[in-house]
Amino acid sequence: MRLLGLDPGLRTTGWGVIDAVGNALSHVANGTISAPTDAPLAERLAVLFRALEGVVAEHRPEESAVEETFVNRNPASALKLGHARGIVMLAPALAGVPVHEYAANVIKKSLVGAGHAGKQQVAMMVRTLLPGAKVTRADAADALAVAICHAHHRVSRARWAAAV
Repeated sequence: MRLLGLDPGLRTTGWGVIDAVGNALSHVANGTISAPTDAPLAERLAVLFRALEGVVAEHRPEESAVEETFVNRNPASALKLGHARGIVMLAPALAGVPVHEYAANVIKKSLVGAGHAGKQQVAMMVRTLLPGAKVTRADAADALAVAICHAHHRVSRARWAAAV
């Protein structure tokens, strides 16, 4: 099963693609998308959307997962991040790819075992679980962590559904 993990951001959005076969995970690709910070919001969102369309078209994921946004103290920043998150969810959905959401602490707990793990701990576990993956940006590591989290949780959900 090919999975796409997405870490939304207006400045930088991370993406990561993995293949999951049973419990075996393998790295396919990862990267980041950055729009010019001096461009109007609508143009930045358009850049993000077009780039994500390209990622989905190139890698053809069967499912995708997005990190949920936590509440931000600055309402204007939270609103702008919400716009980016909407685009990140829309791009795969328009391609017919189901989108799942996970809270940041669930992602961290799935990889590290602690919901308040630091970015370095998460990145280290991504490198451990996906040996040979070249991840140069924290946003891409976070996106791969989202994909790994989804790989683990989708297996559990399938087992629960089969048991009912």
